Amino acid sequence: MAGYEAVFARYYDSLTADVDYRRQGEYLLGLAKEYGGSFRLVLDLACGTGSLSVELARLGAEVIGVDGSQEMLSCAVNKSQGVDPAILYLCQDMEELDLYGTVDTAVCTLDSLNHLPGREALARVFRRLRLFIEPGGLFLFDMNTPYKHTHQLAGTTYVRETEEVYCVWQNTLDPRDNSVDIDLDFFVKGEKNSYRRYSESFREYVYTADEVRSLLEAEGFQLLGLRGNYADRPPAPEEQRIVYIARRK
Repeated sequence: MAGYEAVFARYYDSLTADVDYRRQGEYLLGLAKEYGGSFRLVLDLACGTGSLSVELARLGAEVIGVDGSQEMLSCAVNKSQGVDPAILYLCQDMEELDLYGTVDTAVCTLDSLNHLPGREALARVFRRLRLFIEPGGLFLFDMNTPYKHTHQLAGTTYVRETEEVYCVWQNTLDPRDNSVDIDLDFFVKGEKNSYRRYSESFREYVYTADEVRSLLEAEGFQLLGLRGNYADRPPAPEEQRIVYIARRK
């Protein structure tokens, strides 16, 4: 597992080069202003290699980045050198979030919450967040939709190639609950045209908007609105990703 994590962290940015983190940060800041929230102190939950954390800091926020992978956070620290205000990174599992105080707003992007193993795990994360978001503070996050699982990910294989790594991403739908098993194979170029293979498997779980609303309300949040995939509109019937706007009661 350690070998995989080191490889994944090393090449994560090149494999997600199509993500516009600057635009994503500006979008989240716009939502916070629209719903009367503060963007002074922000938690970036499941921050990965820190790309969004850096953009949030450049937009003027004090940022705490939390991720469960030491390898990812090592990349994040290196990426954040010289960023002002400085970013505080903590290595913690989402379900065991433990901050030194409260934040004004929390964000969690790139369907990170879909990786939690079931409703109880998702509820535990909401429960921990309620402890560390100021009363009235916002929680802004995105999740993949059932439509994406059943119509885009199901049975598909993606290939991403850079000068340093060749990645094969295979998705298998479980029709019992529409979760998706994801198998990743990394082929890293070595000496004399040889390649070393690293493999990992994990699962994405699926939740309807009504299920997410119910869990939020049970853990002390109010769902204020839904947006379709970082656009200024409600989710469409065939939406692949939904942005949730919730307020801590």
